Amino acid sequence: MHEDVQKVLITREQIAERVAQMGAQIAADYQGEPLLVVSVLKGAAIFMADLVRAIDAPVEMDFMAVSSYGSSHESSGVVRVIKDLNGPVEGRHVLIAEDVLDSGLTLNYVVKMLRSRNPKSVEVAAFLVKEGAQRAPVECKYTGFACPDEFLVGYGLDYAERYRNLPYVGVLDPKVYLG
Repeated sequence: MHEDVQKVLITREQIAERVAQMGAQIAADYQGEPLLVVSVLKGAAIFMADLVRAIDAPVEMDFMAVSSYGSSHESSGVVRVIKDLNGPVEGRHVLIAEDVLDSGLTLNYVVKMLRSRNPKSVEVAAFLVKEGAQRAPVECKYTGFACPDEFLVGYGLDYAERYRNLPYVGVLDPKVYLG
């Protein structure tokens, strides 16, 4: 365990098992229909990479970069699209792969934006859902784990661009981000 992590919440093995289950369910639900999986960068990239490998169906990937945090560790609610998708989504099944659903403000914005582009469907696969943190409604068809509303790192989640490479999800020691 990394010295800045207070405790491990979800192990590497638990992650692998749950992502495989999610991929199998997604493949069954789409029954071989092509699927565009969209990662919201940067945090969800690792989850998306593992998830698409677990989906036994035709899959394409695309990426968006959005920001509502600025330099804070809490969402401002003002969403900026930094990088949009490379191609159109009209008439396509779209699955948004999200690392963590906390306030829901950013993800709610992304879902509405993509739905306005006339896809066949838009669904959300959230790796983590923070209990009691939602301020905007977001329906997640696929969820990995419920987790406490704490500052989490690992498996793509970061603080100041660090800790994304940890193979587990852990609680960051508050001394790190509170000084």
